[in-house]
Amino acid sequence: MDAPRKDIHNSEIPVLCRACEARHRGVCGALSAAQLISLNKQSNRRYVESGSELIGEGRDAGSYANIISGVVKLTKMMADGRQQIVGLQFAPDFLGRPFRATGGVTADAATAVDICSFPKSVIERMIRETPELEHRLLEQTLKELDEARDWMLTLGRKTASEKVASFLFLIATNIDPASEADLVRFELPLTRSDIADFLGLTIETVSRQMTRLRKDGIILIANNRHVEVPDLAKLAERASL
Repeated sequence: MDAPRKDIHNSEIPVLCRACEARHRGVCGALSAAQLISLNKQSNRRYVESGSELIGEGRDAGSYANIISGVVKLTKMMADGRQQIVGLQFAPDFLGRPFRATGGVTADAATAVDICSFPKSVIERMIRETPELEHRLLEQTLKELDEARDWMLTLGRKTASEKVASFLFLIATNIDPASEADLVRFELPLTRSDIADFLGLTIETVSRQMTRLRKDGIILIANNRHVEVPDLAKLAERASL
């Protein structure tokens, strides 16, 4: 359950923050109007093209960001240069690890991404001053830990069909947090190759299982990347959730 928002008047909040998903459901919801005004003066709202690097593994991180829209892909690199996708982030997730000098993963824009970034020193000072902000960040960290454990189960025990259905359910339930429509539509944020990497399958197996889901009426596919889910409950059932 989301923590209750502070009772502050919209007129006191910076214009860009009023409709921001990160303020309502993300970490900025823990800040007072005065803190939002202060943060807004030092923040930078920007559009990032798909494929662009946002955080480099092992590199100095000078800023943090809220994801406003889009999907971010997290990867880890092995000593021999091989990479593994280890997670995805969606709006209104917080991008970065406070009080850590360097990035622990590489974060790339899997789709076009809209982010609101702010200096590392500013947000870390606000964390020290605002227990509720620290609490929000801890909640996100624990949520990511739970998701990682669930994904370990997916990778370790589920069939290929269940893995692909689980991936599609993950995207369908996170890619548009503001949507309340029964029919979910989205563009696949990863290529078939990346999906295969994420699920520990071959590209051929991913394609075969998606075709099977389409033939069974669980999903509709157009133009290879556009997916529609008529009934989330049926997709969840196929994912064994």
